[in-house]
Amino acid sequence: MDFSPPRCPAHDDRAPLYTPEFAADPATVYARLRERHGAIAPVELAPGVPANLVISYAAALEVLREPSTFPRDPRRWEQGQPPDNPVLPMLGYRPNYLYTDGAVHARLRGAVTSSLGRVNPHLLRGYVEHTARELIGRFAHLGSADLLGAYATSVALEVFNHLFGCPPGLGERLLDGVRGLFDLDDPEQANLKMGQAMAELIALKRREPGPDLPSWMIAHPARLTDEELLHQMIPMLGAGTELEQNLITNGVRLLLSDERFAGDLAGGSMPVEEALDEILWTDPPMANFSATYPQSDVDLLGARLPADQPLLISFAAANTDPELESSHRAGNRAHLAWGAGPHTCPAQVPARVIASAAIETLLDVLPDLRLAVPAEQLVWRQGPFHRALTSLPVSFTPVAMPAPAPVAPRPDEGRWAAPPVSSAGISTAQADPVPRRRNFFARWWRGN
Repeated sequence: MDFSPPRCPAHDDRAPLYTPEFAADPATVYARLRERHGAIAPVELAPGVPANLVISYAAALEVLREPSTFPRDPRRWEQGQPPDNPVLPMLGYRPNYLYTDGAVHARLRGAVTSSLGRVNPHLLRGYVEHTARELIGRFAHLGSADLLGAYATSVALEVFNHLFGCPPGLGERLLDGVRGLFDLDDPEQANLKMGQAMAELIALKRREPGPDLPSWMIAHPARLTDEELLHQMIPMLGAGTELEQNLITNGVRLLLSDERFAGDLAGGSMPVEEALDEILWTDPPMANFSATYPQSDVDLLGARLPADQPLLISFAAANTDPELESSHRAGNRAHLAWGAGPHTCPAQVPARVIASAAIETLLDVLPDLRLAVPAEQLVWRQGPFHRALTSLPVSFTPVAMPAPAPVAPRPDEGRWAAPPVSSAGISTAQADPVPRRRNFFARWWRGN
């Protein structure tokens, strides 16, 4: 369905970000948009859903660092959208740290960052390595595999379940839901499925708190309601599963296909951190997001931005802005893949630990890993927001791995988490029950 008014020349000039052509070669689309429009370009996120896309590094920084001019609250835009607009579940209002500003944002984000700060990165790396070896053992004897389905997705989901104290079946339902949002595949139903599963997880954590992120957020002095807790966990779910698996697979693809890294692999070196830096600069797993909504018409670097229309940041395009010298990227982590300003990603440290540990373990166990098809034949998933492969077929010399040791029970808080500090909240044993809001679920996905 097309949600646009009658078409006009300006609308016809909008680049669609949902087509197979865009998925196959977004860099060419970004280059064409720069040539035609400069720093900010008109795009379509879905048929008839207009937006503007920031494709300049300097402009992206300005938008990300000026929430007073470029606020995050989408509700005025949302009021004019039909309920079946397919991007609403991704861009519609939620009472969380992504869609709020000021004191509200600080309170909600504080619960998230404090809880994430309790995760010990060294113990997290050990858990990822253990999980990775167990998963590799399931296909190492075969000599070939689809690393997306057999490995990256499973690593991300196993680690998410561990950090969130989430039963495996519930984790699968959450992953199915978030994937539908990114692919615009019946997103309304996917959103409801995800919300229902997340509500079940929250109810479980209320009954049985443990050494996990939801329990720590429940115990935080911010005293999040069930609705607030649900909406803080939605972006953490997306980052911890969908985007994490894409960071892993995109990193492996680069290591196996780019001659700058292939020589090091053949010589026994593992330039994984360098490859991750390169991916985060050139092919970040979240390519276009961080929508803002000017409350009045705004002029920015020669572009007239209408009030209440989504203005998205293209992290991929901004990072590859020709105004930045290519040498600027080497050894430099000033990319925008994690965002910038007050809404920068709060989970970048654990995200990078998980990806690097997963890739290093894979290359350690399967040192002659190679792509099973030419890199240019790999197929990318459609969608305006992510940069994600449909599969990553590889081959390697079969390896007989010993049966993995039984997975130890989830460590208690003292061993798993970093020592709590005052900003990290109190232990679950000290927390008073938070009054619950019982009637929000039917309305949760629209944020009403």
